[in-house]
Amino acid sequence: MSTWKEWLDKFLAQSNSGDLKTSAYPKEWSNLRTKVSFGMGAPARVPWIAFVAPDMQVSKGFYPVYLYYKELQTLIFAYGVSETEESSASWPAEIMNSTQTIAAYFDKDIPRYEDSFVFKAYKIKSEGGKISYSYPETGQQATEKDLEADLNTMLAYYMKTVSLPQTVSQTDCGQGLFYMEKELENFLIANWEKTELGKKYDLIIQEGELISQQYKTDIGPIDILAKDKATKNFVVIELKKNQTSDDTVGQVARYMGWIRKTKGDKNVKGIIIAGTYDKKLDYALSSVPNVEVFLYEVNFKLNEFKGTHKD
Repeated sequence: MSTWKEWLDKFLAQSNSGDLKTSAYPKEWSNLRTKVSFGMGAPARVPWIAFVAPDMQVSKGFYPVYLYYKELQTLIFAYGVSETEESSASWPAEIMNSTQTIAAYFDKDIPRYEDSFVFKAYKIKSEGGKISYSYPETGQQATEKDLEADLNTMLAYYMKTVSLPQTVSQTDCGQGLFYMEKELENFLIANWEKTELGKKYDLIIQEGELISQQYKTDIGPIDILAKDKATKNFVVIELKKNQTSDDTVGQVARYMGWIRKTKGDKNVKGIIIAGTYDKKLDYALSSVPNVEVFLYEVNFKLNEFKGTHKD
């Protein structure tokens, strides 16, 4: 067993079995300690999997956590906050001030963890021993790659927050590109005016606050939402983060549709930023108008160090 989806499938199946044993689960994932709980003495109403920094405790701290609300058949991947003992440190203000709590998300009485914040929600369905995941907001299936991308994005953010070195759990080229693309989003925002995008498009600032990055919609966040300097039309920018070409094009098309409907912008433009271009992306784009592709390049240079020591 190696993929993250396989571990999640096992966790969800066991959550409904009454088995409380956790010894079979990995003790570490991407430099973080993993903790799993199905309950103490009796099955919990909300089993969980947490990823904890070395100096953090589940009972006193903050950490990414999967919370399975069995009665609601919903798995929440949360910015977890300990409810046992208040920690002196917590998630950054950008999360706590703008992210929905679990209590607000369900808008009803829930068993526990109502003060943690929702990163992703998945509706769980089990048929014939097979478990499927879907995003409740859109009804779209969450594929194995989606689940892994969600996990990697959250863990990378957490490790950056707690100042831990980040590692790539798989060493293939595609996985490396995923991490570059995630960091590229932050790089683009920080260096916007120096990029090709910055020459034509403006980032959106509202009441003195930048809202372009991870722009919130009711169907999920847009990586970057900008405006054309000349036409003032919206520009939806998505990074091809560990997705298939079809998934990325479909995602851009959905967000463009959302902008057309909610913002009344019939000339909204879409941009995909990717590390490589392939035929699937070319064919997918042929049926979606007003979408462009930018390819990024990573330059890596080694310079010989010439010390002052002389023989």
